[in-house]
Amino acid sequence: MIKSLSSWLMTYKGPFVARPAIYVGVVLAAAFVACAYQIRTQTIFACNANGYHGDRYVAYCTGASYADYEHGAFEFDLEPGVRSHVQDADVLFLGNSRFQVALSTDATANWFSGTTARYYLTGFGYAGNVVFAEELLRTIRPRARVFVINVDDFFERSESPPVKTIFHDPEARPKYEAKRLWQRIHKPICGASALLCGNKFVIFRSRETGATYMETPTPKFNTASYDQIVDQKVVDSNIAVAIDFLSRFAQDKCVILTSVPYVEAKIGNANAIAMGLGAKLVTPEFPEGLRTFDGSHLDRPSAERWSQAFFLVAGPRIRSCLEEGTAAHAATHPFVLQ
Repeated sequence: MIKSLSSWLMTYKGPFVARPAIYVGVVLAAAFVACAYQIRTQTIFACNANGYHGDRYVAYCTGASYADYEHGAFEFDLEPGVRSHVQDADVLFLGNSRFQVALSTDATANWFSGTTARYYLTGFGYAGNVVFAEELLRTIRPRARVFVINVDDFFERSESPPVKTIFHDPEARPKYEAKRLWQRIHKPICGASALLCGNKFVIFRSRETGATYMETPTPKFNTASYDQIVDQKVVDSNIAVAIDFLSRFAQDKCVILTSVPYVEAKIGNANAIAMGLGAKLVTPEFPEGLRTFDGSHLDRPSAERWSQAFFLVAGPRIRSCLEEGTAAHAATHPFVLQ
């Protein structure tokens, strides 16, 4: 529409030609409308500001020229306190966005409120896996005594689009710094008038715990299920990567392996990977009627139910690790699988 308007203005021979000021004004107005439209649909202004409560920031916005922010926020230390909270956590949860959504619940917060332990959810979107986790653990050097790992896809060595940008684009840091600055503008403007901003899918994240918050998209209500098939090639590859990762980054730590359900979750592979590492997958009995809002991520009620059931099973193991420590095992075991 804007392109056709510009073409029309270039060929129009009416009264505007005799009045250059009006012509220039119309052209400028058209340019302003085009620019405003692009800002509102392609940038962070495509998303609302409803989730900026407390210590939260925008981790992801569907605006095409904004998209991921959380990877850069962690890698370049752009959000105050995030790295120190990761470093000081007693329990680190590692995995993808499925794990993030499944544990960003009241059940998780409530379980830890009954302990003196601190936790951090360090899962990431774009199929977050061991490649970016290694980078963070190398640079942040967390003191956690327990790693809880969502086995699903975690031990895959592939670079997601944000990770490729961070690792290989020399302009990555300035790009993410610009995204941070846009949030400083987005928050007051969209907070003052929601009409100025769009309502595309947006994820907010807590600086203190790493938990994510979102307004769930219109749900498809896909029922979560398990796929028991074992792909031995995938299993063998994951086990090799897991042994390398754990031997380098889980020294003197308890390691708990789990798997979050979704539609046709690869539970067969997850169990086989755990067994290959000499462990047993720590998962609750599959709660009936778990649903996802997109086939991949549990909806909010299902996430609450699953995380509550998870801590009934994994909670005693986490507490035991925190109370007993793992230093006594360090001489003979590089890591301790629970």
